[in-house]
Amino acid sequence: MNLAEKIIQFNKQLEIGTQLPVGIEVMNPFRDENVMNLSAAFYRKFYSDNHQRKLILGINPGRFGAGITGIPFTDPVKLQQNCGIHNDLIKSKEPSAGFIYDMIEARDGVKRFYEKYLVHAVCPLGFTKGGVNYNYYDDKNLQKAVTPFIISSVTKFLTMNIDAEFCYCLGNGKNFKYLEELNRKEGFFGKVIPLPHPRWIVQYRRKKYHDFITHYLEILK
Repeated sequence: MNLAEKIIQFNKQLEIGTQLPVGIEVMNPFRDENVMNLSAAFYRKFYSDNHQRKLILGINPGRFGAGITGIPFTDPVKLQQNCGIHNDLIKSKEPSAGFIYDMIEARDGVKRFYEKYLVHAVCPLGFTKGGVNYNYYDDKNLQKAVTPFIISSVTKFLTMNIDAEFCYCLGNGKNFKYLEELNRKEGFFGKVIPLPHPRWIVQYRRKKYHDFITHYLEILK
C-alpha cells in the first residue's frame, strides 16, 4: 500500500472516540462522500509513492479550509487552481490557504513541495462551538479529552515513512507548547520546530507577509 492509500484510510477511519464537553461539536469532513473523493484524488495525485517525507502539523481543521476539502490548508480555490483538482464546491477562500500556497509556489510548486512534506494537523479533526471554529486547546477539558486521539494519530503518522528527526509545528504559541510537551512525554520526534501560524501572519502581520514567506523557506529545508 503506497502512502496515498495509507492517508486515505487514515482519514476515512478518523473518530474522536470520546465524549466532548457540552456545546462543542466535532467537525469531520470525511463523513461527506464528495470530500472523501476530492481528498482521495489529491493524495493519489501527489502521494502515490513510498518516499520518506517530513511532517508539518497545523492545529486542527477549520470550517473554510480542510473542513470543506479534507486537505489541510487547502480551500476549494487552491485545490482547483494550484493542485489542478476540479471541484464543484463553493469557491470560498481561506486566509491560511492563501499564505501556504504562496509559500509553496515561491518554493518550488506543489509537486516538489508535496514530494517532500506531508501536511496534516496535531488534531486531525476540527471543532466548532456556537457555529464558529474552536481549537483543541481552547478548552482544557476538550484538550484532555482528545489527547488520546492525538497520540494515536501522531503514532499512525509515524508508520507512513515519516522522517522523525524533527516535525514542523504551525503555530508557535499554544499549539507548539502542547506538541512540545506531548513530544517530551511520548518521544515522537527528535525535535519540534515551530513556525508562526499562517492565520496569525495574515491577520496580524500582513505588512510583513513576504518576510514570513522567506522565513518559512529558510526553515523548511
